[in-house]
Amino acid sequence: MSAQKELFRAVAIDAISDMAQYLPSNCELLVVACRPGRKDFDLVLPSPESNLNNALDALRRNGLSIDGDNAYKRDLLDAVVGALALGAQNSNPPPTGHWCQRFWDIGREERGLHEELVAALKLNRENLRACQATIHLAGGFDPAYVDDAQAAMAVADAVLAKAGA
Repeated sequence: MSAQKELFRAVAIDAISDMAQYLPSNCELLVVACRPGRKDFDLVLPSPESNLNNALDALRRNGLSIDGDNAYKRDLLDAVVGALALGAQNSNPPPTGHWCQRFWDIGREERGLHEELVAALKLNRENLRACQATIHLAGGFDPAYVDDAQAAMAVADAVLAKAGA
């Protein structure tokens, strides 16, 4: 720790004690120092009774927004996206009780729905082919129906190809 940061830390600790005596009961005090864009002077000094989550709530009430760009938000969203992707792959579930479990489960459920839709689309495509073959064998068919069936099969084939099925 630099000498300047160490001096500030010592002064701030003394000041916290002095300031805390003027706070109403149940109030929490934190001193935060930072140099934007750099972490060399980051200093967070909570009073013994303070809770960083309460401080974050206070910052939100005073304008801190999830719309701003910050490393915490990027890391949080990376974890959510990762949990969704891992759930879809049914791999590497989070530990029991972890907050990412909710997102892992969503990814798993969405993948299950995807697989059900692919199976239904395959079945429909095969049924269209069977109907088309039956109509051809029967000898009497409406060319418009055949064109519609071929168009539907082309759409099904394209979607199935995209789904990797």
